[in-house]
Amino acid sequence: MIAQMAIRSATQPDFTLERAALDNGARLVAGVDEAGRGPLAGPVVAAAVILNPDRIPQGLNDSKKLSEQARDALFAEILATADIGVGVADVARIDEMNILWATMWAMAQAIGDLEQQPGLALIDGNRCPKLSCPADAIVKGDAKSVSVAAASIVAKVTRDRIMATLDRQLPEYGFARHKGYGTAFHLEMLALHGASPHHRSSFAPVRKALSATVR
Repeated sequence: MIAQMAIRSATQPDFTLERAALDNGARLVAGVDEAGRGPLAGPVVAAAVILNPDRIPQGLNDSKKLSEQARDALFAEILATADIGVGVADVARIDEMNILWATMWAMAQAIGDLEQQPGLALIDGNRCPKLSCPADAIVKGDAKSVSVAAASIVAKVTRDRIMATLDRQLPEYGFARHKGYGTAFHLEMLALHGASPHHRSSFAPVRKALSATVR
């Protein structure tokens, strides 16, 4: 499998996995990643990116290793040069399906949102969703594949902007500050104001806040 190929010492992701797939007959290769599995509020967002091998943006990396300014700049460059698909699983879907399967659903939606069908999808992590194309799971894929790294940036920036919009609607929770993660401040605001419609009721801290409200 491609996931087992290309041992590398470099810390930056590269195009090795994509090139191996293209050389093996895949016409297009998509990287797929998600943002937002851990937060207590907001959607989980998945992105799929098919890079143009002749126009790969410089500086692509795991979104968590980049500053917000760098992510925003790369996001704009990826949009201008690549085929991009996005899938968003909202809170209702997360609570209905659980966060794992909602993430898998969002990844499938992201692939379906691409303009072109890839011959292979490189999925960040150790599990592949059911897709309309072949897929390989790549553990720490955003540190190995530039396509997955690009997807991680698109997913992260898209989700952060969604959380900034929710912050304007419900400023008391500070969503723009913590992006829905369970920080001490967020937990304090959750206890003070109770859960909003954008909180994940299937997550334990939110269930606790909901039960306190019912009493």
